Amino acid sequence: MKNIFVGNLSFGATEDTVRALFEAHGTVDRVNICTDRDSGQPRGFGFVEMANDGEAEKAISAVNGKELDGRALNVNEARPKAERSGGGGGGFGRKRW
Repeated sequence: MKNIFVGNLSFGATEDTVRALFEAHGTVDRVNICTDRDSGQPRGFGFVEMANDGEAEKAISAVNGKELDGRALNVNEARPKAERSGGGGGGFGRKRW
């Protein structure tokens, strides 16, 4: 399975329009348009999952640079999510005088 990053989406793009764009090149398993956690507004990018790697490669080549809602899409294979270091947090040590 390939996870495909789709960047420079217009804020009016829907999962259905992105799915239709990619289904012209193969079977789409899932479409996720990322939204802001607080406002719920689209963030201008999303991900498409395709089970067949060959179809996914063709879709990446065909859709990268293509215009959707007047914006040229930036499409490539998604990189794995970076590990976030845990911990951190907090205050500073107290000085004892």
